[in-house]
Amino acid sequence: MTDWLSPEEWTAVRLSLIVATTAMLASLPLGVGVAFLLARGRFWGKSVLDALVHLPLIMPPVVTGYLLLIGFGRRGPIGQFLYDWFGIVLSFRWTGAALAAAVMGFPLMVRAIRLSIEAVDRKLEDAAGTLGANPFWVFAVVTLPLCLPGILVGMILCFAKAMGEFGATITFVSNIPGETQTLPSAIYTFTQVPGGEAGAMRLTLISIAVSVSALFISEYMARLVGRRIAIE
Repeated sequence: MTDWLSPEEWTAVRLSLIVATTAMLASLPLGVGVAFLLARGRFWGKSVLDALVHLPLIMPPVVTGYLLLIGFGRRGPIGQFLYDWFGIVLSFRWTGAALAAAVMGFPLMVRAIRLSIEAVDRKLEDAAGTLGANPFWVFAVVTLPLCLPGILVGMILCFAKAMGEFGATITFVSNIPGETQTLPSAIYTFTQVPGGEAGAMRLTLISIAVSVSALFISEYMARLVGRRIAIE
């Protein structure tokens, strides 16, 4: 691949993989928690939480990126706190690209996990509770293993979405080669310069291959885990 791609193109591919993987792993604990609250919780404001989780899917990505810039920029309330106390800078850094990708992919992860939790038979959870298991233990040994296919699907969908994220990323962290220029940003750059069609096509083919592979892998892993759970 390094012979087929230029160093700049390879850097964009590698950075996209790093950003997407970081976004997926960082979103996972919160995604499982929020999905469980939406699937099992009964509390005031549940519909509001559901709306906030899915808001990035219906808002223009540029709006999401602008809100991230306001909140997590160097002069934003959260961004300034992170910089003053921990020296962390997110705006115009690859970590900021991972944050933007995580925000955009989070709704897909939560939805997949939530549907999987809702499919778990409540009688199994109730049976574990009658045997003396506390709610956390019931979730860890009963609910979590049974909803593992949904977790895997949610992770891969989040990864795929993060790989293709453009609007929120370029608004929040710009398009800096070697720092924040991911696959979509690099493709956009190639389309704006004379003679960049070949580079744009190469990166487009890689993006399509990664996305299709992610979908096939998510389906295969969900079926594989589902069969093992059924056997057990």
